[in-house]
Amino acid sequence: MAGSTNRPLSPHMQIWRWGPAMLVSILHRISGNGLALVGLAVLLWWLGALASGQAAYDSFIAHAGAWYGRVVLVGLTWAFFNHMASGLRHFVLDIGAGFELKSNAFWSVVTPLVALVLTIAVWASVLLR
Repeated sequence: MAGSTNRPLSPHMQIWRWGPAMLVSILHRISGNGLALVGLAVLLWWLGALASGQAAYDSFIAHAGAWYGRVVLVGLTWAFFNHMASGLRHFVLDIGAGFELKSNAFWSVVTPLVALVLTIAVWASVLLR
């Protein structure tokens, strides 16, 4: 086997054509990792500030309310909704539905749009109350 030159080669990025399903898969991984790393850090900071007293909590609220804090919170909200919508898409694929090319491409495009619309709706309700 070691001397065989007739083995198939694994496809690489120049062979694959980019499509919406690839983008959704990559965004699913990015949003999951973002939620795990950044979301956990923000949650632990919030819990620590909550347990540390009024001054620590006021400091957390000041950072969370600043422009950079809101960017992080909006990003976490989008990551949550994107990961949720993509997870539901994967669930449908896992039960054996949605593998048709047109259906798969349609839901691959709709998934990030749903996440964007839900993020806008949540932040509109938070900021406009």
